[in-house]
Amino acid sequence: MQTSWHVCGLVVQAHPQHIPAVSAALSELSGSEVTASDAEHGKLVVVMEAACSDALLRQIESARNVANVLAVSLVYHQQDEEGEETP
Repeated sequence: MQTSWHVCGLVVQAHPQHIPAVSAALSELSGSEVTASDAEHGKLVVVMEAACSDALLRQIESARNVANVLAVSLVYHQQDEEGEETP
């Protein structure tokens, strides 16, 4: 059996006054965590993880659709696959 794991790092841009609400909404997305924020400049760092690339792409699209999000930039992506070795 082969398992896959995907993780990505995003920079999310929003107007500074909306950072608390955007951060809360992003934190509610499955597999997502806001790891840093710069309210003065309207930027958030978000880490997302999923079991497959399709799910990860849906999560990124969900972040883009959060109210008051201006831009989402993918800055990192890693995919790991692990399979069982047969004797």
